[in-house]
Amino acid sequence: MFNMKKVSVLDIQQFHDHDSAEDFYANTLEDHLITRHKDIALPHSHNFYLAILFTHGSGTHEVDFTAYNVNPGALFFLNPGQTHHWELSADTKGFIFFHTRSFYELQYTQSTLGQFPFYYSMHNAPCINLNSDEISKMTLLFESVYSENHTVNTLKSQALANFISLIYIQSTRIYTSQNQVTVATENPYYGKFRKFETLIEQHFKTEKSPAVYASLMAMTPKHLNRITQAVTHKTATDVILDRILLEAKKEMILQRDSLSQIAESLGYDDYAYFSRLFKNKTGETPSGFLNKYGKN
Repeated sequence: MFNMKKVSVLDIQQFHDHDSAEDFYANTLEDHLITRHKDIALPHSHNFYLAILFTHGSGTHEVDFTAYNVNPGALFFLNPGQTHHWELSADTKGFIFFHTRSFYELQYTQSTLGQFPFYYSMHNAPCINLNSDEISKMTLLFESVYSENHTVNTLKSQALANFISLIYIQSTRIYTSQNQVTVATENPYYGKFRKFETLIEQHFKTEKSPAVYASLMAMTPKHLNRITQAVTHKTATDVILDRILLEAKKEMILQRDSLSQIAESLGYDDYAYFSRLFKNKTGETPSGFLNKYGKN
């Protein structure tokens, strides 16, 4: 159970070491857990892109309130703003690195982080499960990132960007083979879906209808559904609702308002209707969700 008043947002500067590249952090997972445990024991989000490779241990890693099993070979990628926390066994080992958007994209001006499927939508799973051969190859790359970050070599940032680019490329190949997704640059609907998500981010508290978003994008609701199905295998309505319910969960953890006030702030004046909607989509009531975090 968690006793907290807010979901903290961690800044990359909180982790900066004297020998780290600017806007970059890398560490062994065991050292990270020891030195930063106070920062990561509770649900929190962050303002950077994060990659975690587990090579030993077990446990649970919860990302945006969905729980994933941690085993050797579990590889996670998190976007800025995603909420997560974990409960891990004492023998947990692995590697972790994170960086700002500019750290990567200034090195690759023709390449964006959004091209990688684990980064381009909140609707794509954040986890890959590697086999033994993939674990060995990926561990070498993560070790290279860790070692390079603790040197004073010339062109250090460029070398780090190359290593993490290899990690992202190899991970994308594995990810697309494990999940029914295509690389963003190969999906003709990718750009339009990203525009849809941007519009949702701007209007989800007041606009719930796919027809409204379709109009803003100068297309029919049917075509918008075709786009969301091609990218996420979900309807446009589900994509909108997923964002609303994620915000509801974050606000519940923040516990700044009552459940009825949270529902109203999200555009639902009828709390009973919102509670039914929440349960139909998540399998639990809002109060049941809060009970898991010791909030009721």
